[in-house]
Amino acid sequence: MKLTRIMTIACAAMLSTTAVKAQVPEVRWDSRSLIIDGRRVVPVMGEIHYSRIPVDEWEREVKKMKDGGVTIVANYVFWNHVEEQESIFNWSGQRDLRRFLEVCRAAEMPVVLRIGPFCHGEARCGGIPDWVFTKGCKTRDNNAVFMKYTAALYRQIFAQVQGLQWKDGGPVIAVQFDNEQRNGNYLMALKRMAQPIGYDLPFYTRTGWPELNRPVPFGEMLPLYGDYADGFWDRSTKETSGNYYKAFNFKAFRSSTAIATEQLGEQRERLTKGDEQYPYFTCELGGGMMTSYHRRPYIYPEDAYSLAIVKLGSGSNLLGYYMYHGGTNPEGIGYLNENQRTPGTNHNDLPVKTYDFQAPLGEFGQRYPHYYTLRKLHLFMNDYAETLAPMDASFPAPQDIRKGDDSQLRWAYRSLGDSGFVFVNNYERLQNLTAKSGVQFDVCGVKFPKRPMTIPAGTACIFPVNIDGIRYATAQLLARRDGKIYMEQIPGVPTEICVDGRVLRNVKARGLQRPVYGNIYLLDSETAGRLFLDEEPSAPAPQNVTYRKEKEAGPLREITIGVQKVAEEPTDADFDNAAVYAIDIPAERDGRMLNIEYRGDVARLYADGRLVADNFYNGRPFLYGLWRLSEGCRRLELRVLPLQKNMPVYFPREAKVDKEGEEVMSIKAENVW
Repeated sequence: MKLTRIMTIACAAMLSTTAVKAQVPEVRWDSRSLIIDGRRVVPVMGEIHYSRIPVDEWEREVKKMKDGGVTIVANYVFWNHVEEQESIFNWSGQRDLRRFLEVCRAAEMPVVLRIGPFCHGEARCGGIPDWVFTKGCKTRDNNAVFMKYTAALYRQIFAQVQGLQWKDGGPVIAVQFDNEQRNGNYLMALKRMAQPIGYDLPFYTRTGWPELNRPVPFGEMLPLYGDYADGFWDRSTKETSGNYYKAFNFKAFRSSTAIATEQLGEQRERLTKGDEQYPYFTCELGGGMMTSYHRRPYIYPEDAYSLAIVKLGSGSNLLGYYMYHGGTNPEGIGYLNENQRTPGTNHNDLPVKTYDFQAPLGEFGQRYPHYYTLRKLHLFMNDYAETLAPMDASFPAPQDIRKGDDSQLRWAYRSLGDSGFVFVNNYERLQNLTAKSGVQFDVCGVKFPKRPMTIPAGTACIFPVNIDGIRYATAQLLARRDGKIYMEQIPGVPTEICVDGRVLRNVKARGLQRPVYGNIYLLDSETAGRLFLDEEPSAPAPQNVTYRKEKEAGPLREITIGVQKVAEEPTDADFDNAAVYAIDIPAERDGRMLNIEYRGDVARLYADGRLVADNFYNGRPFLYGLWRLSEGCRRLELRVLPLQKNMPVYFPREAKVDKEGEEVMSIKAENVW
């Protein structure tokens, strides 16, 4: 992707191995945005966990992120991934943080490191090693015992980071201390401990939720916010439980009251005093969602795109996705997934291995549809950053629209002087919003379109007003490159463009070869999502993989309720009574992924008897990247536990749970790269 915005130019200069200190771009912020070398930027931040991806895949996957329009990498450093045993640190292989940072430097990608000591991230005990809980101290607290061990962790991380901070010409632009923390005194204690060790970054961050009960002095840490379309952590097994619906409403309130409710309890719609003086940034905008055993959301491409449109239209000037790239828990002495039978952060049972998250880039680097839909928005953010960043958000529609309310169009606009952008969202997850007719906007002194239009159900889009010589358009701006302006035709919305005193009605997309007027090119949505991407070779059709059932399922297990009052996932021993399928390993493995269509409760994949992948059934296929198998692997075995009657589990409507039992419908090998 040929990015030309200042963020990339700055990073190229800064990250060059020959760069000298004087060439490092200045980074500062004000109440609106980040400013790099005096120019406003609107970054796209994507979360990827280096220790959840094999080292030889890092370079390829970071490039995919950059191609998707991501301009900053966010990354947790899980303490128990690197010090599972006390005083024995392991920074080798896929735990090699320094090597990952070098990959990011080579890709000209700045990095925000989230260094804990508590991360959560659905890791065992939130990333805090089990042995810490034997020390008789309160965790996540600035007592002397816990801080001693945290200081040792911070020194170890700094040894990986040294020479790779922004001031040194490296990629590390910011650090987050701990996660989802109320105690500002503790957060400041972590910062005061980190700085003498050597951490010296342009800015530091914290999550803007929950509301602080002890303040952080202004300017010490930027609060970053989030929103999700659904949550595996919700205690309910009902569809659309909780107040996630609020994420689909344009509103001035920056934070979410739905995140981590199992840990934080009920949260109020109130920001910590003074937070409105910071720029509006996000670090956890739901790029997807994990499945827990008791709650298994099925996330749609429209969920992520709608969330992003709403956040941008509500005034955010940094969209940070959690997750942007899924992963796989690494091998450890024990399992490294969150579950209810651990000493800390034990609210949910998560899969042992998979952390796919239904993110734009999945566990094996597969591109899900929202990789392309979100890319359109990222192009716009890249190219129109200096125009968008200073604009204030206005909310002509109510900000407290109730769940499923279909009585009005949800929209907002951002403006500065006589120019602006209109943001439209006629979508809410799992609600049947209908088309809205008779729509006209009156923004910045411009009323458009000439005749009232209809906004189709499910539409989320942005219309420009007095931008780049275009008085208005009912098409979405994508990019401006080499004197050309690219726009997307919104499906179901007649394109009307007012330019040079002329009103062009019912304009049809002509693609990249012919402008529709002057230097304006109108693209269909498919072309828009792949604009400026290198041509991808046509992938061969998926091939059937031979498999056979070797054993029927034995007696059903008892589904127990855990200490957190939700259903517990099966144990290793439970899989002795699973149905067993043998899978013939395809001859071609490179770039090939198994796609297993099945019905069941939980499925596991074993390679020569070793667990390599697992899946909580929610209607999506069970996937596995064949290139990760050892060269000498001789046997793949799939074990599937049956569905049972009246399971205390939320299954989405896509899951086929109308009858008990299990079955494998097909296994195919498809290309990923």
